[in-house]
Amino acid sequence: MADTDRAFDFLHVNEREDKPRENGITEIRGPYYDPMGPRELRDILETMGAYVDIYKFSGGSFALMPEDAVRELIEVCHDHDVLVSTGGFIENVLVRDHDRVERYIEEAADLGFDIVEISSGFLAIDVDDTVALTELVQDHGLQAKPEINVQFGAGGASSVEELESESAIDPTSAIEEGKRHLEAGAYKVMVESEGITERVRDWRTDVAFEIATELGIEHCVFEAADPAVFEWYIKQFGPRVNLFVDNSQIVELECMRSGLWGKKSTWGRIASYDGDGG
Repeated sequence: MADTDRAFDFLHVNEREDKPRENGITEIRGPYYDPMGPRELRDILETMGAYVDIYKFSGGSFALMPEDAVRELIEVCHDHDVLVSTGGFIENVLVRDHDRVERYIEEAADLGFDIVEISSGFLAIDVDDTVALTELVQDHGLQAKPEINVQFGAGGASSVEELESESAIDPTSAIEEGKRHLEAGAYKVMVESEGITERVRDWRTDVAFEIATELGIEHCVFEAADPAVFEWYIKQFGPRVNLFVDNSQIVELECMRSGLWGKKSTWGRIASYDGDGG
């Protein structure tokens, strides 16, 4: 957002790239925990749209909604230069409608989606197959955003105890899968939070560092399920780290990215440098 568009434009905020940007991406959750119609979405984007890059339908919520409503939500996003993602519903299609995977992608393209997320948190599936899905999505003119996991069963609302009953995935395996997708042309890699900072007794921050180092921080979008998590990512990787948060958290996240506000350990400590003294 240009300073001339911002209220109190004489107050300092950290430098922010214009959209479409490669770093500092914020993806927000759409309908899932609660419904969201176009009026609510317009309110969010008319006030904070400059800081939102991707809008994600979750849990296959689009399949419960009237087609006109889905199209209108997508149009509102596009009016504010926000990309729209299907969320990771494709794994459900793979299991229950296996012969309609390509039709699912075609429908996403027809409705105006920009990104198809390729998740497999609940599936035992070959990497070759998920990479083939990345290629198929791109063949239909959409951007593929594959998800990598370090915990089988990631992507739902499973309890700590339920996830502990499943074996964790070697981060090296997840990293190699991410590399394969990026080599195939994937837009970004979604890093699922379960097994790292969510549904664990102790955060596995070493895994987050390993993934960021091996794949490149600019290629990753980290799920940050609550403010303590996105604060940690910003403290470790800076305000231009790519994050996925709930739509209710966009203001708090952007206040932190911008350096306007923070918590005890980040207040007044988050900065950027644009090369021109800013």
